[in-house]
Amino acid sequence: MKNIIVTGGAGFIGSNFVHYVVNNHPDVKITVLDKLTYAGNRANLAGLPADRVKLVVGDVADAELVDKLVKNTDAVVHYAAESHNDNSLIDPSPFIQTNIIGTYTLIEACRKYGVRYHHISTDEVFGDLPLREDLPGHGEGVREKFTPDSPYKPSSPYSSSKASSDLLVRAWVRSFGLKATISNCSNNYGPYQHIEKFIPRQITNILSGIRPKLYGSGKNVRDWIHTNDHSRAVWLILNEGKLGETYLIGADGEKDNKTVLEMILKQMGQPADAYDHVKDRPGHDMRYAIDSTKLRTELGWQPEFTDFAKGLQATIDWYTEHEDWWKDEKKAVEAKYAKNGQ
Repeated sequence: MKNIIVTGGAGFIGSNFVHYVVNNHPDVKITVLDKLTYAGNRANLAGLPADRVKLVVGDVADAELVDKLVKNTDAVVHYAAESHNDNSLIDPSPFIQTNIIGTYTLIEACRKYGVRYHHISTDEVFGDLPLREDLPGHGEGVREKFTPDSPYKPSSPYSSSKASSDLLVRAWVRSFGLKATISNCSNNYGPYQHIEKFIPRQITNILSGIRPKLYGSGKNVRDWIHTNDHSRAVWLILNEGKLGETYLIGADGEKDNKTVLEMILKQMGQPADAYDHVKDRPGHDMRYAIDSTKLRTELGWQPEFTDFAKGLQATIDWYTEHEDWWKDEKKAVEAKYAKNGQ
């Protein structure tokens, strides 16, 4: 595949994938299709070679634009999505438009031109798992994870819109022979993540002299994976994955939110209890956990970032060194949270 389209390639996970491909596959040219909403940022692509990376500012739901781009490419990797749960609870409409209509528009174009399609999804389509005090490594809890066969039970407008898009892809594979794969990933962390998200919000709060906030009791568990490991997995699936299959991407990184926040505080030289509890998010999923056995056994993938504390420190360092990247938005982000008591 010499020419690929990466939708949402100016966002957090998408831009990290673009950097990964540029750095590791020098014969590949990339067209980034990004609407540049608040979550997309030209700066995320700064410094990349202009002869290999082209940014097209546009909407994945724009059928005319998508058709023009797709007919001249080898593959589409679809990262573009409205992705913040809190925002979906305030106004679900952009999530329906981008995540469902946008996906439909892309897979129709890929079907028309016989183009390879990879669909980036989330573990949140599966709902949540029972909360356990004993995280994996302690008895039966290790077997309570999402698998490719787990039923869909989305909890929020965001996760339900992503579940809808997954099902569209599966139907297009069966009905029309779409050359597609799907991956569902656990929570990513790393550079370029928008500061509304949990880890960068806490880091930038501390850097800004604001006390961090923790939803509810903080016992909600997320399965963390460094975005570089996610990028490697997606490239592998794109090139070696079996068409029509779904692969789950996870790095056995379960941590509850309270633990993660206290780790951030300690690593930034603050008291571990220097935060405030705020009201919990409506419908807040209790626990996510990914079983990536299929990806590891069939395609040979293994995570490289297995030391969460080390990866977290690198992430803290990145936000500390790139204050110019996030500083202008910080006041508006916190004002929006404050308006909702969070």
